[in-house]
Amino acid sequence: VQLVESGGGLVQAGGSRRLSCAASGIIFGNVVSWYRQPPGKQRELVATITIGGVTNYVDSVKGRFTISRDNAKNTVYLQMNSLKPEDTAVYYCGTIRGGREYWGQGTQVTVSS
Repeated sequence: VQLVESGGGLVQAGGSRRLSCAASGIIFGNVVSWYRQPPGKQRELVATITIGGVTNYVDSVKGRFTISRDNAKNTVYLQMNSLKPEDTAVYYCGTIRGGREYWGQGTQVTVSS
């Protein structure tokens, strides 16, 4: 049972990146979330999506990031556009299923100025 994030890397400010979170061994819960942890800071919620496709975003990424899910592929995506240096962080996906939390190992996104 695991969640595996991918798609991180180094990108210049103003660029784009798409993160993926693939689940194996479980089916995503009703809500899937992307969190991030900037260097030296606490983990923060970035975006959530329900099984029905309802989305929510933290104010700092509204209009720039888009969360989506493909239930058939058991994969959730985070499209990140107009990236800023302050978006630099390790990005994690998470879900709750059967009362238990599941997290991926994280993927590093570094935005250079």
